[in-house]
Amino acid sequence: MYQWNTERELVEEIARKAGQIALQYWNRGISAEIKTDGSPVTLADKECEKAISRALEEAFPEDGLLGEEGASKPSRSGRRWIIDPIDGTRDFLRGNRAWSILIGLEAEAQVVVGASYFPASGELFSAAQGAGAFCNGEAIHASAISEASQAVLCLNGFNAVRSYGMSGGLIEWMEQFWAVRSMGGCLDAMMVARGQADLWIEISGKPWDFAPLKIIAEEAGAKFFNFDGGASIYAGNCVVCAPTLLSVLSARPSWTDAM
Repeated sequence: MYQWNTERELVEEIARKAGQIALQYWNRGISAEIKTDGSPVTLADKECEKAISRALEEAFPEDGLLGEEGASKPSRSGRRWIIDPIDGTRDFLRGNRAWSILIGLEAEAQVVVGASYFPASGELFSAAQGAGAFCNGEAIHASAISEASQAVLCLNGFNAVRSYGMSGGLIEWMEQFWAVRSMGGCLDAMMVARGQADLWIEISGKPWDFAPLKIIAEEAGAKFFNFDGGASIYAGNCVVCAPTLLSVLSARPSWTDAM
């Protein structure tokens, strides 16, 4: 029995239940408010976060909470659950399927459990430290592609690359790839985790955007790192890639220009 399997199984159940709440709103349509950072938030986001928080507090009363929509509780156990009730709210609002419920468990500064549930497609990705990564119970693995000419690159935030200092030489660098996609952060990351894409670059994100995606990608054999070479969910950016593409990434000039 792996150490974190109980937590993984429970968080899968919680994500599915939250997904049912979200789907009720998604199927009938919903309006949004605009937060101070310019991102949208809906009643579905808030209700899902409340439901997730209640379930986690009931199961693990000593654990802390950190949620995008305000859930906050100090930890008495050295563990904290990090929640994005609907990652991809813009897609949620437009009726697209590229939105996900994200829940991660951080223990002693390491993400050890994660779930990414796509209610609109019924795909549930999950992982626990040392136990591998799965989609709907089937093991998933990052690709073994090592040549950029055969690789799919996913890049979020094309409309913001200039403001993050990423534009210099970027187009020329991307020309070497077989294809470039921008499907949405949670979907792009899970495509890399199960070998449908090979590299995901996120230029701006929060801990709740990264926590579960990091452990799922790593347990699938992918690499997760920040532009400065670290591997933190708090750095504001990340790269997730097939391990065989690390040499291609090292040739990208000025990663730290975007810091």
